[in-house]
Amino acid sequence: MQSLGRPVAGRQVPRHAHVRRDPAPTRWQYRMQRLWLTPVFRVLFRVGLPVAVVGLLSLAVLHSDVRRAAIVQSFVDLRTKFEQRPEFRVSLLSIEGASRDLSDAVRAKLALKLPQSSFDLDMDVLRAKAESLDAVASAELRVRSGGVLQVVLKERDPAVVWRTDAGLQLLDATGHRVAGLVARGDRADLPLVAGEGADKAMDEALAVFDAAQPIAKRVRGLVRVGDRRWDLVLDRDQRILLPAAGPVAAVERLLALDQAEKLLDRDILSIDLRNQDRPAIRLAPFAMNEVRRAQGLAPVAENNL
Repeated sequence: MQSLGRPVAGRQVPRHAHVRRDPAPTRWQYRMQRLWLTPVFRVLFRVGLPVAVVGLLSLAVLHSDVRRAAIVQSFVDLRTKFEQRPEFRVSLLSIEGASRDLSDAVRAKLALKLPQSSFDLDMDVLRAKAESLDAVASAELRVRSGGVLQVVLKERDPAVVWRTDAGLQLLDATGHRVAGLVARGDRADLPLVAGEGADKAMDEALAVFDAAQPIAKRVRGLVRVGDRRWDLVLDRDQRILLPAAGPVAAVERLLALDQAEKLLDRDILSIDLRNQDRPAIRLAPFAMNEVRRAQGLAPVAENNL
């Protein structure tokens, strides 16, 4: 039987005999285990080392100008092939919400050369071009299926005719120019304003026109005076001088007085309402002579010049 004790000194151990190893780790293994248990080391080993390796490889590859140019060109070619795919190609332009003349003007303003990729279309620039036309209030652009660029326009509605030294202009309710006008008779349905700065006070002008609706058939227009107030011009060369503050209320008081006294039916040249407490009336020469005769005074000689 084989002895279980330790081998005797000087006695040769057979080759097939099993020698038990010491289970305790070596000093190097112990230090590595302790180091691996450190959170900072684990983060550096798992994250920092791969990043460092990738960074070194990238530097090695990108160090050459030829390799960098080849990489950039490959990405450019890939993007170009993707953008030029048939499903991204725009071949038609559709304009909706506008008259034929305005549609033609917008089409000429955009000046698109179709077909082209939808990626080459700058929607913000195209929208700005369309909205730069006076008759366009707003524009919406979208690319529809089938390669159609749809432009939906909101056209400005003219509200008044503005007479200037340069000619007649159509303005919308905000005072923005819509288009030019050749003759007043072309838009006789719209009220007329005149004078410098009339476009900047369009809200007030439209309010005065609304207040003067009871005598709308006699109203010829509004004249802006000194860029601060209005004169309401009627037929028979009658003029109503409105105050700078509260012109609508002044018109309403005038209409109430006219309804009671038939003031506007008389031979009057102008009614000055700028002073609310002391309105002034200017009579025509014939009416003035009649008043002077009634007072026993000599009539004023009329000047035919």
